[in-house]
Amino acid sequence: MTGGSKRIKTALISVYNKERLEEIIKRLNDLQILMYSTGGTLDVIVKQGVQAESIELLTGYPSIFGGRVKTLHPKVFGGILARRTNVQDSWQLEQYGIPGFDLIIVDLYPFEETLTMGATPEEIIEKIDIGGIALIRAAAKNYNDVLIISSRNQYDDLIKLLDEKKGESELEERRRYATKAFCLTSHYDSCIFNYFKLGETTVDTFDQTASSAVSLRYGENPHQKGTFYGKLEDIFSQLHGKEISYNNLLDIDAALNLINDFAEPTYATLKHNNACGCASDENLAKAWKKTLAGDPISAFGGIIITNREVDEVCAGEINKLFFEIIIAPAYSDKALELLQSKKNRIILKIKNFYCFEKQFRSLLNGVLVQDKDIVTETIGNLNAVTNAKASDRELEDLIFANKLVKHSKSNAIVLVKNKQLLASGIGQTSRVDALKQAIEKAKSFGFDLQGAVMASEAYFPFPDCVEIAYRAGITAIVQPGGSIKDQESIDYCNANNIAMVFTGNRHFKH
Repeated sequence: MTGGSKRIKTALISVYNKERLEEIIKRLNDLQILMYSTGGTLDVIVKQGVQAESIELLTGYPSIFGGRVKTLHPKVFGGILARRTNVQDSWQLEQYGIPGFDLIIVDLYPFEETLTMGATPEEIIEKIDIGGIALIRAAAKNYNDVLIISSRNQYDDLIKLLDEKKGESELEERRRYATKAFCLTSHYDSCIFNYFKLGETTVDTFDQTASSAVSLRYGENPHQKGTFYGKLEDIFSQLHGKEISYNNLLDIDAALNLINDFAEPTYATLKHNNACGCASDENLAKAWKKTLAGDPISAFGGIIITNREVDEVCAGEINKLFFEIIIAPAYSDKALELLQSKKNRIILKIKNFYCFEKQFRSLLNGVLVQDKDIVTETIGNLNAVTNAKASDRELEDLIFANKLVKHSKSNAIVLVKNKQLLASGIGQTSRVDALKQAIEKAKSFGFDLQGAVMASEAYFPFPDCVEIAYRAGITAIVQPGGSIKDQESIDYCNANNIAMVFTGNRHFKH
């Protein structure tokens, strides 16, 4: 008979991180479970006054090649892989003096963490675990007889099993831990693969894993399931509010990417991943008022982000608005108290903004991958192509507008004046429609477009947008350039005293 309840009699322990190991050792010893171990792990066990067997004595080999080879031996892997109900396997265990292992505890070399520590290539290579991965895979394969603990993150579960069930495990439990083990080895190998393929253009495999999962209430719509794979706690702390949803995460990502392009004190409001208000000003209260004025209607129920601490004055004004999320690097005590007055309002504190250098999405029967658009133009990148030259104020506004249009859905047009978003036209099938939408929206909120600037994320195929902008009062334009009819747009600007600059970089966002 296979499977069923199994009692742990013999354990093999080989861990890199010795944290909390004493708790496990004590319980295994209390249950009279015989322990085998290697090197530093064995030292920890012995120092507790607990008897344990040395893997080196079992195999007849010392740890060799600087610790690269310790457990890779038939007497170790035979004890893991032997099928206890198989007569031939049982006979061979006895014939070759191989102990059968019922519990394997492994904690791998920290390869992924080492990548983030500025380690040398040699140090990184030495953190590729070989023996530990092999132990995990072998134990998981033979889950019918062996319980595998593949990470110290599972110690609480193991302690509970040892305390409540006195070292007994059921087949379904062992299978569950085997599933976790293969998930861990898959992620570990994926990290190694992605490290090795850096800079390679010939690798024809897409492989990406995340080490944790959070089930969401639903996806984009209630009839769709949603899950987030990753560690949100590395990016921000949630100080208040309800559970974060799928759509919330899309907006949070858009907001963080947007604010990351601004160094000056800045506020922004977003709705459906697009900025509906944005302003920079040394006076943060003024920046907030200018941001909200950009589109107070769309800001309702949206998301707010700033790159400075939220003080009591700003919080008092912000608190008058109904919104779902606010994100900031810090909050004063009084500000936090005010903002927490709404039970469900999500309040996030930015820790460290990090995102993948690659972007990917599933479509058709595969995956699209591209480099993330991290280009952020400065005044030094602007190429003046018209007789009229932008003033210093216009140049600053052009850069401000160009940052916003980069983060707006194509086709996109952004209108800015005095580092304030007046309006944008986004997600249109025609660039002319995007411009008309922006102009109409700006006027509906009472903005004077005379002296404003315009940004387009892609070139103008015809001079019609330039003409429409001129009639609305626009005096300076930023665009990538690159159309075969660029000269027609330049000629119109020259004839009407409009300054236009090219960036050379298109910022499509679909």
